[in-house]
Amino acid sequence: MSAPILIPNREAEVEQRSQVLAEEQHEADRPWVTVVWNDPVNLMSYVTHVLMKVFGYPKPKATELMMDVHTKGKAIVSSGPRERMEGDTATLHGYGLWATIQRDS
Repeated sequence: MSAPILIPNREAEVEQRSQVLAEEQHEADRPWVTVVWNDPVNLMSYVTHVLMKVFGYPKPKATELMMDVHTKGKAIVSSGPRERMEGDTATLHGYGLWATIQRDS
């Protein structure tokens, strides 16, 4: 008796490749965010002012974000493509705020 011939399961292989591609696409589609972190230096009124000036937020929205920074330690202040978030972070650094970028979770 001869050994059985193994036929690759092409459907399973195609499905697995499709799943990998979908996961990679999902990762690529996830936007980046700019996070402002709490610091012991800047006044709350100054942080509010910077958020209004840089992002054009109305005072209530800027105040809400500032309170998140103050009470939660951080706030997401903008989201979008990585290049824009890098620019936002650099701008906030120019105002003396501690800011970073990260992938949106």
